[in-house]
Amino acid sequence: MQTDQKLDPERTKVIACATVIEEMMPLMPQGMAYEILDFGLHLKPENLKMTLQESIDANCADFDTLILGYGLCSMAIVGLTARDCTLVVPRVDDCIAIFLGSKDAYTEQARKEPGTYYLTKGWIEVSDTPFEEHKRMVEKYGQEQADRIMGIMLKHYTRLAYIDTGQDDQERYVEYAQKTADKFNLRFEEIQGSDALVRKLLFGPWGDEILVAQPGHTIDYMDFKTTATTTSNMMFLQSTPQGK
Repeated sequence: MQTDQKLDPERTKVIACATVIEEMMPLMPQGMAYEILDFGLHLKPENLKMTLQESIDANCADFDTLILGYGLCSMAIVGLTARDCTLVVPRVDDCIAIFLGSKDAYTEQARKEPGTYYLTKGWIEVSDTPFEEHKRMVEKYGQEQADRIMGIMLKHYTRLAYIDTGQDDQERYVEYAQKTADKFNLRFEEIQGSDALVRKLLFGPWGDEILVAQPGHTIDYMDFKTTATTTSNMMFLQSTPQGK
């Protein structure tokens, strides 16, 4: 079912993590508000869920519609309640599908090579990369121990894919991704992303790829019907030693 409701930018707010907002801001209508949440909240999905619900509760009085720049994100979205406003969420496992433009595009990449670590300009900007994580572990544990831990954390990965989302100044990020792949003996590939899903979130129509939670609705897992199964970046994040 498609929802063709025309949004009032001044009554709509985007709430997204630092990596996703990078792709949304260039497309946002003038006057649309946004809030950036710390990417590190993904390390503990319950903290992400709590922070998102607090933001929803704080903003529902001032906005008719809240667009969440998140997928299921390790079930952090499940259990969120739309109070007195409408929640709009992409019906995807995580933000990789957002960068690729659709759940189907993500499913195709998962079929092609499930053991893939993805990078985008936004991920590199927030230092969510194996290279940066390795440097932090060297400082904390020493070179030998850091290498051993990284070997365990990356053992299921065979490819590093840089998603070109069409943003400006991509060259240095592609170069960074290539160096990261070489360092950890991963095959490098640059793949084309798409802003199609971001545009649907911001402008509609809200078809099957978009979950629309009306006021009073609590999001349930069955509201998502995702099929993509892959060794994604979330697995790497959840295997990262805590307290770094």
